[in-house]
Amino acid sequence: MGPFKFEQHPVMYFADFVFYPLVILGGAAVLAVHAGGSARVLLAAAVLGFLTWSFVEYALHRFILHGLWPFKSWHETHHERPFALIGSSTPVSMTAFAVLVLWPVSAAAGPWIALAATLGMTAGYLLYVVVHHAAHHWRARPGSWMWVRKRCHALHHRPGASGWYGVTTSFWDRVFGTDDSGGEP
Repeated sequence: MGPFKFEQHPVMYFADFVFYPLVILGGAAVLAVHAGGSARVLLAAAVLGFLTWSFVEYALHRFILHGLWPFKSWHETHHERPFALIGSSTPVSMTAFAVLVLWPVSAAAGPWIALAATLGMTAGYLLYVVVHHAAHHWRARPGSWMWVRKRCHALHHRPGASGWYGVTTSFWDRVFGTDDSGGEP
Protein backbone atom coordinates (compact mmCIF):
# COMPACT_ATOMS: atom_id res chain seq x y z
CA MET A 1 0.00 0.00 0.00
CA GLY A 2 1.19 3.51 -0.78
CA PRO A 3 0.46 6.58 -2.89
CA PHE A 4 0.86 4.70 -6.20
CA LYS A 5 -1.16 1.61 -5.28
CA PHE A 6 -4.80 1.21 -6.24
CA GLU A 7 -5.83 -0.25 -2.86
CA GLN A 8 -5.14 2.33 -0.19
CA HIS A 9 -4.28 2.29 3.48
CA PRO A 10 -7.22 3.92 5.32
CA VAL A 11 -5.16 7.06 6.03
CA MET A 12 -4.37 7.50 2.33
CA TYR A 13 -7.91 6.59 1.24
CA PHE A 14 -9.58 9.10 3.56
CA ALA A 15 -7.01 11.85 2.94
CA ASP A 16 -9.20 13.20 0.11
CA PHE A 17 -12.00 13.82 2.63
CA VAL A 18 -9.70 16.15 4.62
CA PHE A 19 -7.23 17.49 2.07
CA TYR A 20 -9.59 18.59 -0.71
CA PRO A 21 -11.96 20.64 1.49
CA LEU A 22 -8.87 22.43 2.85
CA VAL A 23 -7.55 23.03 -0.68
CA ILE A 24 -10.93 24.36 -1.83
CA LEU A 25 -11.32 26.67 1.16
CA GLY A 26 -7.71 27.82 0.98
CA GLY A 27 -7.86 28.41 -2.76
CA ALA A 28 -11.12 30.34 -2.41
CA ALA A 29 -9.51 32.49 0.30
CA VAL A 30 -6.51 33.19 -1.94
CA LEU A 31 -8.84 34.20 -4.77
CA ALA A 32 -10.90 36.43 -2.47
CA VAL A 33 -7.84 38.23 -1.09
CA HIS A 34 -5.38 38.36 -4.00
CA ALA A 35 -7.14 37.88 -7.32
CA GLY A 36 -7.75 40.93 -9.38
CA GLY A 37 -10.57 41.19 -11.87
CA SER A 38 -14.21 40.38 -11.70
CA ALA A 39 -15.55 38.10 -8.99
CA ARG A 40 -18.27 37.07 -11.48
CA VAL A 41 -15.67 35.84 -13.96
CA LEU A 42 -13.91 33.83 -11.26
CA LEU A 43 -17.20 32.40 -9.99
CA ALA A 44 -18.17 31.50 -13.57
CA ALA A 45 -14.80 29.73 -14.03
CA ALA A 46 -15.35 27.78 -10.80
CA VAL A 47 -18.89 26.78 -11.78
CA LEU A 48 -17.71 25.78 -15.26
CA GLY A 49 -14.94 23.69 -13.66
CA PHE A 50 -17.47 22.02 -11.37
CA LEU A 51 -19.83 21.21 -14.25
CA THR A 52 -16.95 20.05 -16.44
CA TRP A 53 -16.00 17.54 -13.74
CA SER A 54 -19.21 15.57 -14.32
CA PHE A 55 -18.23 14.91 -17.95
CA VAL A 56 -14.62 14.14 -16.99
CA GLU A 57 -15.90 11.70 -14.33
CA TYR A 58 -18.11 9.95 -16.90
CA ALA A 59 -15.40 9.82 -19.59
CA LEU A 60 -12.68 8.58 -17.21
CA HIS A 61 -14.95 5.87 -15.84
CA ARG A 62 -16.28 4.73 -19.21
CA PHE A 63 -13.25 4.99 -21.48
CA ILE A 64 -10.25 4.72 -19.13
CA LEU A 65 -11.37 2.58 -16.18
CA HIS A 66 -13.50 0.28 -18.36
CA GLY A 67 -11.45 0.40 -21.53
CA LEU A 68 -7.74 1.08 -21.19
CA TRP A 69 -5.19 -1.33 -19.76
CA PRO A 70 -3.79 -1.26 -17.02
CA PHE A 71 -6.56 0.94 -15.55
CA LYS A 72 -9.22 -1.54 -16.64
CA SER A 73 -7.60 -4.42 -14.74
CA TRP A 74 -7.15 -2.21 -11.66
CA HIS A 75 -10.78 -1.11 -11.83
CA GLU A 76 -11.95 -4.72 -12.17
CA THR A 77 -10.48 -5.26 -8.70
CA HIS A 78 -12.87 -2.61 -7.42
CA HIS A 79 -15.79 -4.45 -9.03
CA GLU A 80 -14.62 -7.73 -7.48
CA ARG A 81 -14.10 -6.17 -4.03
CA PRO A 82 -16.52 -3.22 -3.80
CA PHE A 83 -16.01 -2.67 -0.06
CA ALA A 84 -12.20 -2.49 -0.27
CA LEU A 85 -10.60 0.95 0.04
CA ILE A 86 -9.67 1.19 -3.61
CA GLY A 87 -9.07 4.44 -5.46
CA SER A 88 -6.57 7.00 -6.60
CA SER A 89 -4.37 8.45 -3.88
CA THR A 90 -4.48 12.15 -3.05
CA PRO A 91 -0.91 12.81 -4.33
CA VAL A 92 -1.78 11.20 -7.68
CA SER A 93 -5.11 13.02 -8.11
CA MET A 94 -3.67 16.36 -6.99
CA THR A 95 -0.80 16.02 -9.45
CA ALA A 96 -3.31 15.23 -12.21
CA PHE A 97 -5.31 18.38 -11.38
CA ALA A 98 -2.15 20.50 -11.41
CA VAL A 99 -0.76 19.09 -14.66
CA LEU A 100 -4.00 18.55 -16.62
CA VAL A 101 -6.10 21.50 -15.42
CA LEU A 102 -4.25 24.23 -13.52
CA TRP A 103 -1.20 24.46 -15.75
CA PRO A 104 -2.89 24.44 -19.20
CA VAL A 105 -5.77 26.71 -18.15
CA SER A 106 -3.25 29.08 -16.59
CA ALA A 107 -1.33 29.22 -19.86
CA ALA A 108 -4.56 29.90 -21.78
CA ALA A 109 -6.51 32.17 -19.42
CA GLY A 110 -4.22 33.34 -16.64
CA PRO A 111 -3.48 32.08 -13.14
CA TRP A 112 -6.58 33.39 -11.31
CA ILE A 113 -9.10 31.95 -13.76
CA ALA A 114 -7.08 28.72 -13.78
CA LEU A 115 -7.17 28.55 -9.99
CA ALA A 116 -10.93 29.17 -9.94
CA ALA A 117 -11.60 26.55 -12.64
CA THR A 118 -9.32 24.04 -10.91
CA LEU A 119 -11.07 24.63 -7.58
CA GLY A 120 -14.41 24.01 -9.29
CA MET A 121 -13.17 20.75 -10.77
CA THR A 122 -11.67 19.81 -7.42
CA ALA A 123 -15.05 20.43 -5.74
CA GLY A 124 -16.64 18.15 -8.34
CA TYR A 125 -14.02 15.51 -7.64
CA LEU A 126 -14.61 15.81 -3.90
CA LEU A 127 -18.33 15.29 -4.50
CA TYR A 128 -17.48 12.22 -6.58
CA VAL A 129 -15.21 10.80 -3.86
CA VAL A 130 -17.88 11.27 -1.19
CA VAL A 131 -20.74 9.91 -3.32
CA HIS A 132 -18.72 6.92 -4.52
CA HIS A 133 -17.66 6.05 -0.98
CA ALA A 134 -21.25 6.49 0.24
CA ALA A 135 -22.56 4.30 -2.58
CA HIS A 136 -20.47 1.44 -1.23
CA HIS A 137 -20.43 2.08 2.51
CA TRP A 138 -23.38 4.19 3.70
CA ARG A 139 -27.12 3.70 3.93
CA ALA A 140 -29.44 6.15 2.22
CA ARG A 141 -33.04 7.08 2.83
CA PRO A 142 -35.22 5.45 0.11
CA GLY A 143 -36.19 7.98 -2.54
CA SER A 144 -33.43 10.45 -1.61
CA TRP A 145 -30.87 11.75 -4.10
CA MET A 146 -28.20 9.58 -2.47
CA TRP A 147 -30.47 6.53 -2.68
CA VAL A 148 -30.82 7.12 -6.46
CA ARG A 149 -27.02 7.51 -6.80
CA LYS A 150 -26.48 4.26 -4.85
CA ARG A 151 -29.06 2.48 -7.03
CA CYS A 152 -27.44 3.67 -10.27
CA HIS A 153 -24.02 2.63 -9.02
CA ALA A 154 -25.38 -0.76 -7.97
CA LEU A 155 -26.71 -1.19 -11.52
CA HIS A 156 -23.22 -0.36 -12.79
CA HIS A 157 -21.75 -3.08 -10.56
CA ARG A 158 -24.08 -5.83 -11.84
CA PRO A 159 -22.18 -8.67 -13.55
CA GLY A 160 -22.00 -7.96 -17.26
CA ALA A 161 -23.32 -4.39 -16.94
CA SER A 162 -22.05 -1.89 -19.48
CA GLY A 163 -23.53 1.36 -18.33
CA TRP A 164 -24.27 3.71 -15.47
CA TYR A 165 -20.77 5.24 -15.55
CA GLY A 166 -21.78 8.49 -13.87
CA VAL A 167 -21.41 8.39 -10.10
CA THR A 168 -22.57 11.90 -9.15
CA THR A 169 -25.12 12.25 -11.97
CA SER A 170 -26.80 10.15 -14.65
CA PHE A 171 -26.90 13.10 -17.05
CA TRP A 172 -24.08 11.87 -19.31
CA ASP A 173 -25.38 8.28 -19.19
CA ARG A 174 -28.67 9.60 -20.58
CA VAL A 175 -26.89 11.77 -23.18
CA PHE A 176 -24.78 8.84 -24.45
CA GLY A 177 -27.39 6.11 -23.95
CA THR A 178 -25.47 4.19 -21.30
CA ASP A 179 -28.24 4.30 -18.69
CA ASP A 180 -29.61 0.88 -19.79
CA SER A 181 -33.22 2.10 -19.50
CA GLY A 182 -33.46 5.65 -20.82
CA GLY A 183 -33.68 7.27 -17.38
CA GLU A 184 -33.21 7.04 -13.65
CA PRO A 185 -33.92 3.62 -12.14
